[in-house]
Amino acid sequence: MEKERIKQAYLDYVLRKSAPPASVFKLTQKLGIPEAEFYRYYATFEAIDRDIWGDFGRQARERAAQEPVWNEYGSRERLLAFYFTLLEILKQNRSYALQSLRRSMPKVPGFTPRVLDDFRQDFEVFAEDLLREGRRTEEVASRPLVQEQYPRAFWQQVLFVLGFFAKDDSLNFERSDAAVEKAVTLSFDLVGRNSLDSALDLARFLLHRR
Repeated sequence: MEKERIKQAYLDYVLRKSAPPASVFKLTQKLGIPEAEFYRYYATFEAIDRDIWGDFGRQARERAAQEPVWNEYGSRERLLAFYFTLLEILKQNRSYALQSLRRSMPKVPGFTPRVLDDFRQDFEVFAEDLLREGRRTEEVASRPLVQEQYPRAFWQQVLFVLGFFAKDDSLNFERSDAAVEKAVTLSFDLVGRNSLDSALDLARFLLHRR
C-alpha cells in the first residue's frame, strides 16, 4: 500500500538522518513516485508523525487485548497491560520516539505535543471505555460531577509515563515499568471508592433524614 510505503520511507529517513527530509519532493523522488501522490495521504511530515504515534497506541491496545487473560482483567489490570505493551513498542522504536517528541515538545509542562494528537484522541476513548466498565463492576466510583474529566486526567498520566520513559537510563527501562505500576495504582486509588465517597454517602444519608 502506497501510504505504508511513504510512512516507512519517512521513518527510515528520520532514523538515519535524525531529522525529517528537507522537502516532500526529496522523499517522493527517493520513492520514485510523483509528489502529488504524497498529498493523497498526508498534508505534511508532521501528519506522518501523528499517524505513527497513533499506530503505537492502537498496536498497544490490540496486542494487550489479544492476551488470553484480557477478558478476566478488571479496568486497572487492562490499563497496566496497555502501558506495559506500549513500553515494549516504544523500546523497539526509542530513537524515533525520542526524536519526534523533542521536535514537538511544548514549552509549557502538561500540554500535549501535537505529534501525540491522534494518540490522545484514541486513548481518551479507550480510557472512557475502561472507566465505564470500572463503574459497572464498582471498581471505579460513580461521581457524576467529575467523572467526565477522568479521561483527560488519565491522558496526563500518559504524558507522565512518556516523559519518564524518555529520561529513563535504567537497565531494560525497569524504572519505567515501576513508574507505570505506581501511577496506575494511584489513579485507581483516586477514582475508586475511598473515604471521600464514604463521607459523601453519610452526608446524603443525614440530609435525607431531614
